[in-house]
Amino acid sequence: MASSSSSPAPLRLRLRGLWAWQDGGGDGDGDGAFFSLSAAYALVSFVALIQLIRIHRRVPEFGWTTQKVFHLMNFLVNGVRALVFGFHLHVFLLSTKVYKLVLLDLPGLLFFSTYTLLVLFWAEIYHQARSLPTDKLRIIYIAVNTIIYVIQVCIWIYLGINDNPFVELVTKLFIVLVSFVALLGFSVYGGRLFFLLRRFPIESKGRTKKLYEVGTVTAICCACFLIRCIVVALSAFDPDLSLEVLDHPILDFFYYMFTEILPSALVLFILRKLPPKRVSAQYHPIN
Repeated sequence: MASSSSSPAPLRLRLRGLWAWQDGGGDGDGDGAFFSLSAAYALVSFVALIQLIRIHRRVPEFGWTTQKVFHLMNFLVNGVRALVFGFHLHVFLLSTKVYKLVLLDLPGLLFFSTYTLLVLFWAEIYHQARSLPTDKLRIIYIAVNTIIYVIQVCIWIYLGINDNPFVELVTKLFIVLVSFVALLGFSVYGGRLFFLLRRFPIESKGRTKKLYEVGTVTAICCACFLIRCIVVALSAFDPDLSLEVLDHPILDFFYYMFTEILPSALVLFILRKLPPKRVSAQYHPIN
């Protein structure tokens, strides 16, 4: 009969062993995970930049369209992430914790703004198709983003003055709330636009392709923001699942791979089609 000492380890210890490398070469493996993230982000950033240049060369007569802004923000978000993980040793070991949180959380907020821009675009299409007013949609988008950034900056300022665990918990729960807002936006307007397109006649030009684009992008974005909600919520209450430490390279690798890198790469691939050269009623510059 096996002794009690050979019984399975508690779940928390298993998770700790899964996410973190301990003594015996762990630092090198951890560096590899973070440098891999940096390289992946740099690649996605480069792809977004190339696509932005191609779009601009295709329709130089237009200003900053929604499509161009989306690719520019993808370039910036992924570029910043590449730099952060490329210099991860300096970032994670910053003596002032609030600076580390800013470098790690600000790109996440920019990611939210980037992909809710798609929600805005789909909302405008849906409202136009249903003959509903669209003049307030852009104002709502700007207002929501402004409120989120102001609240987050206030939290960072308070953390810089009075660093305490409760405020750190509030920061993580706020990120959960922000991610849930994005999840809700994609669920509502992605779903509405998808079912609206399904009601179009089968012979309608481009119906199948648009159904595929809207349905796939909605599913990808809902999944990535749902994963972000769950993981950040768990990390808020369990230090063994923290995303802001060097000791959890595997957790960081899979978290950022499934919540930002893969979704960005897939969406850029799905929406890779260039706009038509001629003026289109569905292609409006941002005023």
